[in-house]
Amino acid sequence: MRLKTILFNKISFSVLLLLACIGGYFMWEQYHQIPLAEKYKFATITKGAITQSVSANGTLNPLVLVSVGTQVSGRVTKLYVDFNDRVKEGQILAELDRAILDTQAAQSEANVKSAKATLSLALANNKRAKELLAKEYISKQDYDVAEQSLKSARAALDLANAQHLKDQTNQEYAIIKSPVSGVVVDRQIDVGQTVAASLQAPVLFKIAQDLRKMQIDSSFAEADIGRIKVGQKVNFTVDAFPDMSFNGIVKQVRLNATTVSNVVTYDVVVTVENPDEILAPGMTAYVNVIIAREKDILMIPNAALRYKPSDAAKSDVPQKQRLGDMKSKKEKKSSSTFVYVLENGEPKAIKVTLGITDNRFTQINSDALKEGDQIIVEETKLSTSKSKNLSPMRGF
Repeated sequence: MRLKTILFNKISFSVLLLLACIGGYFMWEQYHQIPLAEKYKFATITKGAITQSVSANGTLNPLVLVSVGTQVSGRVTKLYVDFNDRVKEGQILAELDRAILDTQAAQSEANVKSAKATLSLALANNKRAKELLAKEYISKQDYDVAEQSLKSARAALDLANAQHLKDQTNQEYAIIKSPVSGVVVDRQIDVGQTVAASLQAPVLFKIAQDLRKMQIDSSFAEADIGRIKVGQKVNFTVDAFPDMSFNGIVKQVRLNATTVSNVVTYDVVVTVENPDEILAPGMTAYVNVIIAREKDILMIPNAALRYKPSDAAKSDVPQKQRLGDMKSKKEKKSSSTFVYVLENGEPKAIKVTLGITDNRFTQINSDALKEGDQIIVEETKLSTSKSKNLSPMRGF
């Protein structure tokens, strides 16, 4: 009887101990259970507008930039304009030393006078030879010689006149005038400097015809060029005015490709209005060409498209159907993927169709989601670490 009592007490103690452990475990688990607000980070589906664009860098240039050179050589004796000066068409910009040019013009003028004197003598000889031929005092051969001398004298006079005109023109070329009205954006000469005109005329000045109208020469990757069309709107910024945004329009997509290190780019020309002339030639422009724009659409942050549950077994989406990270601007408009909502404490996959993106938010279409719904964008580190460590029954 005593033995039965001892066995009964031991069994009762074991049962009570087991019940106490089980109860303690459930109390411990309930006490350490992570609140959902701490386990996941959520984002709210909102309605709004998205503008999709492609980006590149470019350089601001005047719409018309005229390089002013010289057709004659000489030393610069006078300068009448400097950087940023406004000039009118025909205005004198600089003068070259004309001493040599004046000497050449004087020499050619003297040659003209000599040729005229020679022609006058040839005319007189020809007239006399004609009279003598009529009286048969000279032969026909002598008359032909006189006729030839007259023709040579006339040709020599024409040649002298042409040379004199050339020397006079060179004298005028020594005075450098502006071919257009505009602003001097570059001056490459100084007083006393000698310029030499050889096969290629040296550039003395660069004049922007009108800085109120400019253009951006930008290079876009071949992956983006197919979506850029003439007439599309452009937004751009410059480092000089980081808080300001400027507008432009695509004027031309040039077909001449440039390849550098196996990277193919195309030049896209953007016209820009610059009424206040605050934009200067040579500024770097950070260009965004607007290729699509949607209003009043459902949109989610791109982080929601990158989220995957840490425990793949809890997801009701097969691994092969997961699209992984979205490649923002290169994502096709009709592509689909999955986002996750919380249902019964577990992530549930919802299939959505993607629209345009601005690299921060993406348009979605889904019958299962609406404005105001909460979607998961991330699992917290606290959730991940506790899910690995909270296992008090491992030793059982």
